[in-house]
Formats: sequence, structure tokens, C-alpha cells
Amino acid sequence: MTRRRQPISAALGRGVVAGVAGTAVMTAFQKLVEMPLTGRPDSYAPASFAEKVLPVRPTTSEGRNRLNYGTHFALGTLWGSAYGLAARAGLRGPRAVAVVFGVVYSGDVLLNTALGLYRPSTWSRQDWAVDVVDKLVQAAATGAVYDRVLARE
Repeated sequence: MTRRRQPISAALGRGVVAGVAGTAVMTAFQKLVEMPLTGRPDSYAPASFAEKVLPVRPTTSEGRNRLNYGTHFALGTLWGSAYGLAARAGLRGPRAVAVVFGVVYSGDVLLNTALGLYRPSTWSRQDWAVDVVDKLVQAAATGAVYDRVLARE
């Protein structure tokens, strides 16, 4: 019996949901594990990205915080969409997480550097470790939700 591939829209839709869930896991990991261990304050990189590419300029700290979280989760849907496309192409599990992480993380760093928001050449080893580990947690959680909850065979 041959297995039919799911439509692209289904793969992307499941990916978006998985990306939101993966971003929630990453956020919890940051707040409950990584930030207490490293002493790192909240990051407003997502808000800075949105302010750079969209005509939005919050006028209050509450507005910037909402923009930060909204952008944070919106960007997470992109990770999920990429995972959905990888899954549709036949990749699943750790291999899919590794491929999606490599592609999306590289694109994230390159785009933010090109926009003048990141200066990775000045990052410490800890900065790199925090960035990579946080986003790897997000990618792994996205893959787990996609594979084990949303696309069970």
C-alpha cells in the first residue's frame, strides 16, 4: 500500500500550530531554566525586528512588550511551517529537526545581521550557547508536537 502525501496546506497548517507550541515551550524554557541560570534579562530582539521591517512603533512599554511576544510567536510559526514542509518531503524526527534548525537558524542570524540587529562577531561563547540552545529547544519541541500530536499516522 502506498502512502499519499498530505496537501501542502495541511503540512503548513500543522506546522503553524506546532510552531506556536514549540515557541511556547522555548519561552517556558527561557523563563524557567535558561534565564535563571545565566542571569540574562528579557530580550526584545523580536520587537526590534518588527520595528525594523514593519511600520510599527509602540509608544508604551506595554505596547512594545505585546509587539515583542506577538513577533516572537509569529516567527515561531515560520519554524513550524518549515518543519511541516520537511515532514511533507519525508523527513521526520531528529533528522528533520536538524535540517530545519540548520536552515532556519542560519537564515535568522544572517537576516538579523543584514538588518543591523545582530552583531554575532561580538557575541561571547555564552551568547552563542544561549541563542543556539534556546532555538534548538524551540525546533525540537516543534518537531515533537508535529510528529507526535498533529501528524500521527
